[in-house]
Amino acid sequence: MEDTAAATEATAEKASSYRYWVREATGDAAPLPVPRKLDPAAAAANGNGNGNPPPLGSVWNQAGTWEEKNLNSWANSRIKDLLGSLGSLDFPTGKASIDEVSKCSGDAFQVTVRNKKRVGYNYELSLRFRGEWLIKEENTKVKGHLDIPEFSFGEVDDLELQVRLSDDKGLASDDKTRICKDLKSFLTLIQEKMRMFEEELKGR
Repeated sequence: MEDTAAATEATAEKASSYRYWVREATGDAAPLPVPRKLDPAAAAANGNGNGNPPPLGSVWNQAGTWEEKNLNSWANSRIKDLLGSLGSLDFPTGKASIDEVSKCSGDAFQVTVRNKKRVGYNYELSLRFRGEWLIKEENTKVKGHLDIPEFSFGEVDDLELQVRLSDDKGLASDDKTRICKDLKSFLTLIQEKMRMFEEELKGR
């Protein structure tokens, strides 16, 4: 009986000591972290939290490794607006104006590579024109298209302009040459508009 009582007392003392140690250890431990709501403004200012600028691209692409964004809708509309506002030109023996951009075929895009933004495009264009020239002492109406073969970003200075007359029957070879030479004067205006387009594209 005495042995049993002694064992019981020792066990109670050991349990009491363990509870005391747990209380002491818990009291000295560092407090648990308190969750805090992230301030969106602060997060944007700090970028990724280490003081670096915020990464470009989408939220899912925080590493900025590779992301391509389609800009066709904006680019097609903007090119048509810019080139559709070319207006008219007067020549020594005639005049012509741009009616509309009848063809605007291509792609425009923005690519994020290694957290650096780059833009580019490839387009093929056609502008419908109408004009009037003095031929054989008579004002002759002429219609057709100004075609621009496919070109890319940074190639505006090298644009080519091809004149396509809708109905050149009855026009002498010299008259055709003169009309085509006059119409190619639109090239400078087209280049100016496309340079504006490239600057706007880089700002997207």
